[in-house]
Amino acid sequence: MAGFDDDLRFAHVLADAADDITMRRFRALDLSVQAKPDLTPVTDADLATEESLRNVLRRARPRDALLGEEFGQTAGTNSRCWVLDPIDGTKNFVRGVPVWATLVALMADSQVVVGVVSAPALGRRWWAAAGSGAWTGRSLTKATACRVSDVARMSDASLSYSDLADWGAGLDSFIGLAKSVWRSRAYGDFWSHVLVAEGAVDISAEPEVSLWDLAALQIIVTEAGGMFTDLSGNRKPDGGSVLCSNNLLHAEALELLRARSAG
Repeated sequence: MAGFDDDLRFAHVLADAADDITMRRFRALDLSVQAKPDLTPVTDADLATEESLRNVLRRARPRDALLGEEFGQTAGTNSRCWVLDPIDGTKNFVRGVPVWATLVALMADSQVVVGVVSAPALGRRWWAAAGSGAWTGRSLTKATACRVSDVARMSDASLSYSDLADWGAGLDSFIGLAKSVWRSRAYGDFWSHVLVAEGAVDISAEPEVSLWDLAALQIIVTEAGGMFTDLSGNRKPDGGSVLCSNNLLHAEALELLRARSAG
């Protein structure tokens, strides 16, 4: 685990703590749901999970900065920052759909070095550390390596996305990409991207996302051999959008999106 072994183990501890809270609130009859200023939903489980993880981080990593979806940024005294999404897929969580996850990432000097994605309702977890590959399983000792597919033709590719409504003015360009592939499905949110890391899907894209949605996923996809950029081709998790692929199809997917957007 190449120098980040302690951090990766700690990220799993955080994910375990999150799973305990989220699973107790999943499908709870008294689940509280409110609308945030951007009109996206937030539940008592989102808030309780992030608050709990923040408390653990304050005690165990007091010098590290922290960025979370629900409570924002807390400054640190070094170049490290933990990035948290307590529930990625809150709309699914609210409706009782089991496709949601807690995302935990560590950035050092603005680079993602550790990522854990835990989807307890699916009984699945994915993780990666810089230079150590990407893995899926139930624990560090019971894991299977993730590897992207070797599909090299767009006409043979499988594409996943989240919601057509998110594409707005870019919808035509996205539909152009979707028409060029063998199959497209809206698996959505984190699920789209970890499927790329596993090789089950070849391309995934979202036009509107934040750093906490992507940080953990970036290192998992890239350590599995994939390519992870924003829709402009920049290899960073904070560009506000994402295109990830098995690497072989990335340039063509970007070209299709750019060509139709320009037209």
